[in-house]
Amino acid sequence: MGHHHFHTKPSHSGKILITIFLNIGITIAQVIGGLISGSLALLSDALHNFTDVVSLIISYVASVFASKEASTQRTFGYKRAEILAAFVNAASLVVIAIILIIEAIERFFSPHHIESDLVIILSLVAILGNGFSVLLLKKDSGKNMNMRSAYLHLLSDLLASIAVLVGGILMKYYQTYWIDSLLTLAIALYLIYMSVDLLKRSYRVLMLFTPTHLNVKDIVNHINDIEGVALLHHVHVWQLNEDEVHLEAHLDFEDNLKISEFDQVLEEIEDLLKSKYNINHVTIQPEYNKRDPKDIIVQD
Repeated sequence: MGHHHFHTKPSHSGKILITIFLNIGITIAQVIGGLISGSLALLSDALHNFTDVVSLIISYVASVFASKEASTQRTFGYKRAEILAAFVNAASLVVIAIILIIEAIERFFSPHHIESDLVIILSLVAILGNGFSVLLLKKDSGKNMNMRSAYLHLLSDLLASIAVLVGGILMKYYQTYWIDSLLTLAIALYLIYMSVDLLKRSYRVLMLFTPTHLNVKDIVNHINDIEGVALLHHVHVWQLNEDEVHLEAHLDFEDNLKISEFDQVLEEIEDLLKSKYNINHVTIQPEYNKRDPKDIIVQD
């Protein structure tokens, strides 16, 4: 049975740790300020920041665990920890957004007087803190779902804080206190919009679905065109995490090959899958005249 793979796992835990401490400070300041000022938007932003602290801690722990080595009891190590963290974080954003929508609707029909000066000051503090955190994680956010989930939490915080600042200015000069509820509603809807795609992507990985950019039938056709190959079947294509895409399959040969001859074909298959489909972990079960199901997808 042939087996081949390439993978590396960088650690992002240091950057996440910095953002955790920044967000703890922002959250404490916003809770105190929201209670004093009476601003629901500020309190909702504080709640959002608090959930970010929790989600960032989850991301930090996942990042640390993901770098741990495999063992006989955990043959893949903790490589899927970051995917699980991304899924939990995205789901938490949706739940929090729904809570904020309910609160915003209730407050909209009974607006309260709000100390707008405090709202403005604290939103500026949050903008500076979240802005720095966003810049810190931006580079890694496109390479890793866990880092992207943390980045999205912080980016949504930044945009929410900007909205709260605008609302504070409007309330200060125009006494339009209903804008506080409207901004809360807008923040919540934006959270849902930002979270759904990440939720779906992480769910697909956890469920072992074929990556969306791969077409299994095309892969099979390409391998079947290799000289000496009769039929690739019983195929599984899935992601362990964002760095590793796996292919497992049975491969019928036209002739009864020696192991050394099979190795030559396997190397050709590995090169093809790596270069054309970016599949970096290949396991092939060679067969000759074996009576087993020959469908591309076989229900195990």
